[in-house]
Amino acid sequence: MEGVEETANYTLVARKPCFGLPTACPSCLPAYIYLKLAQLPFELAFNSIFPDSDELPYFETGTYVAYNNEDGGVIEKLKKDGIVDLDSQLQSLPEYLSLKALIVSWLEEALTYELWVGTEGIAASKIYYADLPWVISKVLFYKQTYLAKNRLGITKENAEQREKQIYKRASDAYEALSTRLGEQKFLFEDRPSSLDAIFLSHMLFVIQVLPETSVLRCKLMEHSNLVRYAEKLKSEFLEASSSSPSPPLQSFPSPFSRKGSKPKSKPKTEKTEEEKKFKKRARFFLAAQFLAVVIYLSVMGGTSSDELEYEDEDY
Repeated sequence: MEGVEETANYTLVARKPCFGLPTACPSCLPAYIYLKLAQLPFELAFNSIFPDSDELPYFETGTYVAYNNEDGGVIEKLKKDGIVDLDSQLQSLPEYLSLKALIVSWLEEALTYELWVGTEGIAASKIYYADLPWVISKVLFYKQTYLAKNRLGITKENAEQREKQIYKRASDAYEALSTRLGEQKFLFEDRPSSLDAIFLSHMLFVIQVLPETSVLRCKLMEHSNLVRYAEKLKSEFLEASSSSPSPPLQSFPSPFSRKGSKPKSKPKTEKTEEEKKFKKRARFFLAAQFLAVVIYLSVMGGTSSDELEYEDEDY
């Protein structure tokens, strides 16, 4: 990837900022923090056209693109292709593998539960569907909640048991990570890793997005050294790097709004044919998405009367 390494124009395309975070998407935030920890200069762009796309986030430079739904995600793709690798000397360590299992399995599972089930999806609706018409946003939300319960293995019969198991695993993971970290700056002494990026994004999301009544938030706040760790890294790598004056976020007639180090301002001009085509595509997407989801829910709802009764009780 020599040609890519020589290119200075890097862009991370993510979902929009919210809750005081540069991007409030729990899938996008780790990639953003990873690039910040690596001190790789990049522009941050926002895409709200496809709210449930699994391609977001994606990283691009020139003709190179790393999508979230390919090769284990953006971070793994960047490591594999030699763009930026913070873990080159860590991946063979037993501690690295065990910590990764805790963070990307138990904690990710707990966050998914809190986001779509435990907090009744209040934050999820704001993050993913706030820009959509009300009817479409509700249909997509119910669809994603159903899929989240399926991924977590939650049924009507085991809902209470699974909830206890999910929170127990999260509590155990926080305890192990707190013990491992101690008062170190990073999980692996004096050097950042992708695990720091993933764990830091998890903590910032839990602290800033979830309500104070959240069970997961309460369990995290029990570990003061983890909270200090999050505050220090946020101050050094996120707030310090963005302390220089930047132009206000603007909306452009394009797939996403850009926010970078170079101020950009555009006078109002007549819409080009390309812009008109894009708006037509966006309207078509909304209509097609709504129709597809309605058909999906109709087919899904007809599979079992028991499942339908369970969904009605939940929603």
